[in-house]
Amino acid sequence: MTVAKMSWRPVYRSSKFRNVYGKVGGREQCFDGIPVTRSVHDSHFCAVNAKFLAVVTESAGGGAFVVIPVTKAGRIDPNYPKVCGHQGSVLDIKWNPFMDNIIASCSEDCSVVSGWYLCKWVGWYQVVSLLTSLLSNSSQEADCKSHRVNRVVFLGNMKKLATTGVSRWNSRQVALWDQEDLSMPLVEEEIDGLSGLLFPFYDPDTHMLYLAGKGDGNIRYYEVIPEKPYLQFIMEFHSPAPQKGLGVMPKRGLDVGACEVFRFYKLVTLKGLVETISMIVPRRSEAYQEDLYPMTAGPEPALSADEWLRGVNRGPVLMSLKASYKPPGQKATRASRQGRRPGPVHSIDLLENVPPKTHSELLRMFFRQEDELRQMREDLVQKDQRIQQLELELKNLKNNNSCS
Repeated sequence: MTVAKMSWRPVYRSSKFRNVYGKVGGREQCFDGIPVTRSVHDSHFCAVNAKFLAVVTESAGGGAFVVIPVTKAGRIDPNYPKVCGHQGSVLDIKWNPFMDNIIASCSEDCSVVSGWYLCKWVGWYQVVSLLTSLLSNSSQEADCKSHRVNRVVFLGNMKKLATTGVSRWNSRQVALWDQEDLSMPLVEEEIDGLSGLLFPFYDPDTHMLYLAGKGDGNIRYYEVIPEKPYLQFIMEFHSPAPQKGLGVMPKRGLDVGACEVFRFYKLVTLKGLVETISMIVPRRSEAYQEDLYPMTAGPEPALSADEWLRGVNRGPVLMSLKASYKPPGQKATRASRQGRRPGPVHSIDLLENVPPKTHSELLRMFFRQEDELRQMREDLVQKDQRIQQLELELKNLKNNNSCS
């Protein structure tokens, strides 16, 4: 098998994701004042589910992290309670995919807390649960002579693997592998010469692969396709603020009405900030987009613990996102728009004063202006309805006065 190489002849492939763009959330959607950890461990330090955002923080005398409801964005109180239980720094945290109130954490002191249970508005309690270890039974080894692997991710039902790492010349790379034949990668692509680790994130519903560099502010995204060239570059999101780590919102927590297909929670250590980055597919229609939201994995487990220990294998229990669809309404009030101006400039706001230099920046500006125009039209329709309502009330008032 030979590694696929790019042809000199441009290949045009129609894709519904070719115009996906990243949109940074406003100040009212960010979490400010969080003392993000300064650990240099190669971890995300952040975990998100449909209810809570968890961030590993700086702490004296042991490791700690904070848990904040995703609906409570804004400035975080300096005395906000932390979850403590490790003697060393917390290295990683992960939410239970089936129970939104349970999170696991691990630490430098080699301890693993299998579950922290959050009782609403009461406190945190450690619960006893069954600890299981991941058994790896690999019958083949990948040939990585020209690609030193740092991270690997399974590509769902595509029967492929994606790895990120560095080449012999220390250039960052991404490679795609056939999971049935690891003798040679299907395709290799050099990204750049930066030294930060590349974190891969895969969306099995849209077959999109996101590559986020630690220490830089860029997020590249590709579409994984079954035929050559296997990895189709779409666009790159730019931001001047370096990212310490990233959390990903599960599909059931996305804004379906805004055609949001992915959402990152980005840690900015220097600012003590967690900002949202929404990946949006621009659509003119405000109806539910079924092609963007197929049946996805839900919060119900497909197996019990006993079944898993017996070796039973079963696919995930799927759910539809149509029930959570809400038509896009007025999302920005007058007060929030006024409060946004004096705040710090986010990466997407740089386009207001700087002309676009690349095709991707021009597309982001174009689609953002379309969103603003749509919002203005909705505001005008609501104002017209309000005017008609006031005119009717005034007419009724006049009629009552004339009758009296």
